[in-house]
Amino acid sequence: MRVAQKAVARQWWFSMLMGFILVLCTFLVHAKPPEGTSTLATVVVTEMPREAQDTYQAIRKGGPFPYEKDGTVFGNRERLLPRHERGFYREYTVRTPGVPHRGARRIVCGGEVPTHPKACYYTQDHYASFRMIVDKP
Repeated sequence: MRVAQKAVARQWWFSMLMGFILVLCTFLVHAKPPEGTSTLATVVVTEMPREAQDTYQAIRKGGPFPYEKDGTVFGNRERLLPRHERGFYREYTVRTPGVPHRGARRIVCGGEVPTHPKACYYTQDHYASFRMIVDKP
């Protein structure tokens, strides 16, 4: 009888330990930086390709933009950018010389006023990674 009680006690402690580990893992997976902060790498405007600099200037001027999709809502489905409500981000194509289609380069800007974005991000690999655009190093 005593052996059975020890086995039940071990099972109880094992279950409690596994539950604690599960809660801890869930917390770590859902942990995120505070709203408005970014852990993304940065790129200075002057370090971007010339075409990206031109697109960035066009965004600040309000256009014109050569592609129909420029200025449309970017959904941030990849969740690589800081979270905001839908409609906060807009995407713009960065022309890629020698490519007959839109290519993979984009600038994504967020904010209420498109010509005065709170933050802009550059991707050269079609949303697989982003770097926050900064005006000065």
